[in-house]
Amino acid sequence: MKASKSFQWSDRKLAKRLMACLVLLTPTAASLADEHVLDTLQVHGFLSQALIVTDDNNFFGPSSNGSGSVEFTELGINASLRPHRDVLVAAQLLSRRAGGETSDAQPTLDYGVIDYQMVSNQARTLGVQAGRFKNPFGLYNQTRDVAFTRPSILLPQSIYFDRTRALGIAADGVNVYLEERIPSGTLRVSSGIGRPQTGSLLAKQLFGDTGNSISSSSLSAIAQVLYEDQSGKFLAALSAANVNLDANFADNAADFSFQPWIASLQYNEELWSLTAEFALRKQSLEGDNLSRNFDITGHSWYLQYQRRMTPSWSWLVRYDSLVNNTADRSGRDYEQNGFGPAHSQFADDVTLGLQWTPNSRLMLAGEYHHVNGTGWLPTQDNPDASATRQHWNMLLFQLSLRF
Repeated sequence: MKASKSFQWSDRKLAKRLMACLVLLTPTAASLADEHVLDTLQVHGFLSQALIVTDDNNFFGPSSNGSGSVEFTELGINASLRPHRDVLVAAQLLSRRAGGETSDAQPTLDYGVIDYQMVSNQARTLGVQAGRFKNPFGLYNQTRDVAFTRPSILLPQSIYFDRTRALGIAADGVNVYLEERIPSGTLRVSSGIGRPQTGSLLAKQLFGDTGNSISSSSLSAIAQVLYEDQSGKFLAALSAANVNLDANFADNAADFSFQPWIASLQYNEELWSLTAEFALRKQSLEGDNLSRNFDITGHSWYLQYQRRMTPSWSWLVRYDSLVNNTADRSGRDYEQNGFGPAHSQFADDVTLGLQWTPNSRLMLAGEYHHVNGTGWLPTQDNPDASATRQHWNMLLFQLSLRF
C-alpha cells in the first residue's frame, strides 16, 4: 500500500511543528491587531505509560522480576502565549518516572523561556531565548519527551543517555538562534550559554558511589549547526558542548568536564528514512586526594532504518554501539583495576520496533532489544554492577496519548 504524501517523514515534521511554538511562530501585525493576547494561548499535553520486561538486569524498575516493570511514565503539559507579535512565552511541566521512587515523578519545569525575535521575514529568523531552554544537540533532544516525536520508545542510548538525562536535556541561561533560508535549503544555527540541570541521582549515575555528590553546575556552552535541503529529504547537523560540574568525593573537591561532538545525518523518502549519528565524548575528572582521576575519550554511533508501511503503521531496525573509553574498548583494564565488570564499559544494541498510530492522539508501540554490554544501564536499577549480565534482552510496550 502506497503511503500518502501527507505523512511523509512524519516524525521529523511533527518534531518541527512542536518546536515551532518556541522559535518560528510569528503572526503578522495585521493578524494580531484584532487579536487579544489571551487568544494566542495554546495548551497541550501528553501521557505515556510503558511496560518493560528483561530476562536479566533491570531497566527503569524491577523489569527482570516476573511480570516486568511499569515504572516508566511520562506526563507533561505545556503552554505558550504571545504578549507581543515578536515575543513568545512558553513553558512545560513534566512529571517523569523512570524507575526509582514514586517521589521521583514530582512535576518539574522541563523548559520555560521568553523568546524574542529581532528579525523575522521570508529570508531569515533571528531570535533569543532566556530562561530554561532545551539543549540543541542531535536530531531528537529538543523534542525527546514527547513519544510521538520519537522513532522508538527508547532513543538510541549511546547518544541520548536516559540514565544521565538531566545533564543533557536543558540549561538555565540564554540561547540565540538563526534560521537562514538559502536557495538550496535552510540553515539553522543555535548557540546557548547556561548552567545545565543535574538532578538528584546524577552523581550516582556518573561516578557510582552514593557518597559522592555534585555540588553545582558551572557555566557551560552548547551549539548546533543544522542544514536541511529544499526538498526536506536530506538533513545534516553538527552539535558540540562543553559541560562543567563541581563534584565532591568524600569531602574532596573535584572538577568534572564533558565535551561531546555529535555528527548527524538523515535521508528521507516517502516510505522510508535512514538516520545515523556519531559522537565523540571526552570526559575528565580532576582533583586532589581522589581515589581515581581520569581523562578518557569514548565514542558511540547508531544506524537506523525506519519504514512507513501505511499512514498508521511503521517499523524500524537499528544497531546502536557505545564504547566508554577508546583506549580500553573491552573494559579489561577497567575490571583489572577493580572499578567494576568489563562489560559495564560498552554496549551493542540491536533494536526492532513497531508503531501503530490509529489517529493523531493515540499511539501504541512495541520494541525488542538484544544487548551485549551494560554501558548505559541505570545505576539506580542495578546497584551491584558485578551482579549484572553481559548479554541480555528487553521487551518494551508503550501506550501514548496527547491533546
